[in-house]
Amino acid sequence: MTNSLISDRSFDAVLCDLDNVIRFYDTSRLAEMERAAGLAEGTTAKVAFEPATDLPVLLGEIGREEWVDSIVLGLSGQVPGELARELGTALLNSPFSVDEAVVALLRRVRGRVPLVLVTNATLDLEDDLVTMGLDDLADHVVSSARVGVVKPEREIYEIAAARAGVGMGRCLFVDDQPQNVEAAIALGMTGVHYRELADLRGALGGLLGG
Repeated sequence: MTNSLISDRSFDAVLCDLDNVIRFYDTSRLAEMERAAGLAEGTTAKVAFEPATDLPVLLGEIGREEWVDSIVLGLSGQVPGELARELGTALLNSPFSVDEAVVALLRRVRGRVPLVLVTNATLDLEDDLVTMGLDDLADHVVSSARVGVVKPEREIYEIAAARAGVGMGRCLFVDDQPQNVEAAIALGMTGVHYRELADLRGALGGLLGG
């Protein structure tokens, strides 16, 4: 994994994650509800993002409401069913915001090389991008729910590189999840583990001139 300055511009396309790089969720209301219910903060998310619950919605096999149904089932025995549904719905409807500094940086990137968003997402991604004013941010969007494969599986990286029109060895891949970055590096990409804006700025220094 590399977060150092790539001064020789050893890539011809940027593949970038969406959540926790560009989009950030506010789950403070859900946390309040969990505390009031006597649950540890993060309990709902832990159930919701278990692979058995999460993968069907990320693969486009089920929709949002069915995902909530799965969360309710996962919370059974911890809280009453009605409250479980309220918690699942609160997670589903958590407000989100955009890091405008990241967006500005990526818009500069797109002026120089292809930019592809590569994200584990639901079938609502396209509507969300419109809501955020980001439907024109990237040249292409590779959504797990549309292509039927999730990160860190090899095929989603291959699809993204093909959409960018470059070989995988010429791609810069940015993600907040280390396992996704490690998978990209194993395929020959340059990987950046995103934790803060400086990580992205450093990686793009050679492309954007410092």
